[in-house]
Amino acid sequence: MSTPTLPKRLGFFSRVLDQVDAGTRYRLVAEQIIHAEKHGFDTAWVAQHHFNGDEGGLPAPLVFLAALAPQTSHIRLGTGVITLPMENAVRVAEDTAVLDKLLDGRLEVGFGTGGTPQAFLPFGLESSQRSEVYGNHLALVRDAWAGGELTGGNRLYPAAPHLRDHVWQATFSVGGGLRAGRDGDGLMLSRTQPRPAETPDAKLWDLQGPIIDAYLSALPAGRQPRILGSRSLFVADSRKEALHFADIGLRRIVEHFKATGFVIPGETTADLIRAFDVHVGTPDDVIASLQADTALARVTDLVFQVHSVDPPHGHILRSLELTAARVAPALGWMQQRPTGNERRFAAQV
Repeated sequence: MSTPTLPKRLGFFSRVLDQVDAGTRYRLVAEQIIHAEKHGFDTAWVAQHHFNGDEGGLPAPLVFLAALAPQTSHIRLGTGVITLPMENAVRVAEDTAVLDKLLDGRLEVGFGTGGTPQAFLPFGLESSQRSEVYGNHLALVRDAWAGGELTGGNRLYPAAPHLRDHVWQATFSVGGGLRAGRDGDGLMLSRTQPRPAETPDAKLWDLQGPIIDAYLSALPAGRQPRILGSRSLFVADSRKEALHFADIGLRRIVEHFKATGFVIPGETTADLIRAFDVHVGTPDDVIASLQADTALARVTDLVFQVHSVDPPHGHILRSLELTAARVAPALGWMQQRPTGNERRFAAQV
């Protein structure tokens, strides 16, 4: 099933994993998002992870994005994702409604069912409950945004019915694609995922193509598709430099990925790049690599992250520059706004 041709948006995504303390992590990611806006990126996204700073360093993404409101002017800011089963749904509705006001309508809201099983326990939940709780919470958030009556005759203030058109659902599965399509939401595709035991050599786009097909088949008539393709991307001025940082970063997370079901076919840098679906090298290297990705060709939102390479901050900034100037235009993105240093804090480092 083909995807209707729509203008592509360019996004930057962070799991907030810079190899520094938490406060410095937040400062650096804020600088990266501001830099992305300066170079024409349309969106920026942050993930939510509880407890384990090695998986992701931001348990409160809405608080973080609120701090970016006065530091940015036009880039849309999103959650990729809020782990909704672990949240109080009414508070999520309130916090997102207020944040969207602070951002002058620039908020995108990505939701997911959750992370590692042990992370559910402090919230009084078992991982086995995640799907049921997710569905109930998502329905409540939507109803609250729309101004529906809540328990006790209460209604959300401020109401935010338009946010229902800015919801994204993350999934690894065809069933999740069907759910996002039926709901008329955006579909969020992961940067990588484990291969089924029966097809260990499957390409990422082999797994994600059927998810896109399911999403499009379930989308209500007249509803425009919104498909976000997240990919791991590190662009450098030289291939040698890019491979150097890729080797360091990917070796750091090998054992974690093996524990989550990834089959690693070998020990070379090239083996790790292939196993973790990383696109790395010069702009020309990365363009060629991404152009082979048939799922990425069907998305409306190209969203790139440097994980799991995780190079130093200055190299992340340079990767963003090269992505906007060279890589994204080759994939169908056209910059919609002039670049420049819009509203910035004078104290920014």
